[in-house]
Amino acid sequence: MDITIHNSFLPHDDPEESLAFYRDVLGFEVRLDVGGGKMRWITVGPPHQPGTSIVLHPPAADPGITDDERRTIAEMMAKGTYAIVVLATTDLDATFDKLQASTAEIVQEPTDQPYGVRDCAVRDPAGTMIRIQELR
Repeated sequence: MDITIHNSFLPHDDPEESLAFYRDVLGFEVRLDVGGGKMRWITVGPPHQPGTSIVLHPPAADPGITDDERRTIAEMMAKGTYAIVVLATTDLDATFDKLQASTAEIVQEPTDQPYGVRDCAVRDPAGTMIRIQELR
């Protein structure tokens, strides 16, 4: 088998804030931007990885969930417990400096973890936990 990660979905509740974070802070390129208002799907990804993308999507758009589930998702997003993504960089300190200079919510400064990685953590505008590991 030859399977790769193509798209992963992360929720957003404000497309403009999410776009500004992923494009302007993380440096991802915008690959697709469809819909309008709060019902907008924005596909972003690292410029050097054209085959791997994150689709920022409105969770309220899923027709297969109930109103109670939508409320639960909104509550979990607000607490930062709904989704997580792990990114990587060769220069964690420079990346963290850029994050710290932005409006990103800092959760953890660069730290040597007991399980062998050095990383930091921030939340995106929708509350998604983003851990960024240093490649060694």
